[in-house]
Amino acid sequence: MNTVEALKHLFLDAGAGWVLWLLAGLSVASLAIALERWAVYRRAAGDLHALAGSLQQRLARDDGVSVAAWLDASGSVPARVAAAGLRLGPRGPAVAAKAMASRTALEREDLDERLAFLGTLGNNAPFIGLLGTVIGVIQAFEELGHSASGHASARAATQVASGAVMSAIAEALVATALGIAVALPAVAAYNYLQRRVEHVLAGADVLSNLVLAYLEGGALPERPGRPGDGREPEPSAGLVPAASRS
Repeated sequence: MNTVEALKHLFLDAGAGWVLWLLAGLSVASLAIALERWAVYRRAAGDLHALAGSLQQRLARDDGVSVAAWLDASGSVPARVAAAGLRLGPRGPAVAAKAMASRTALEREDLDERLAFLGTLGNNAPFIGLLGTVIGVIQAFEELGHSASGHASARAATQVASGAVMSAIAEALVATALGIAVALPAVAAYNYLQRRVEHVLAGADVLSNLVLAYLEGGALPERPGRPGDGREPEPSAGLVPAASRS
């Protein structure tokens, strides 16, 4: 038996049913991933308008450490990015900008998680369905050969074979239709979720620019009594500076 015959018998023995079950399983997985990512992005975005307004108020009256702690507690991606810049704010706006850019890259990696599955499924589900159709067509022509050889009357053989082939091809085309039906929602979900990712990261840019504006303008209050802030320590009670002693 040559390679072609071996492959033909492999496809005939396996049938096209496993392709349909595979597509059904992939469809359920894509739906679960789409819903999970949507919930994650909804939490990650937060209320940007309220967050930006509260951040402006806190930047005007609180120090960077306190504001960063408050931002972390909010749990949204824009808040975490802004908090990363505020922690390094005392080292200058340039350092804070790089810190926020680094945190944005990390957040993007987390947000893009599992989106590649939806994109890959949307591109390849029709081909999986086409594989099922090809297997069905192979089965149809195999049935055609058996029907033709099993009838003495050529007319009867043609009628039986024609009906068997049409029925088998109709069943085979179901696999292609199912592949397209799986691919379309996957592509739509992928495009929508990609826009959600960009929306979340745009919110991070809004807060990042707000933090940089305060740092570059020098309007961010400093934490009182913080070591290394350049302030002179207040003399303790009962101590007189040496220069004033006579």
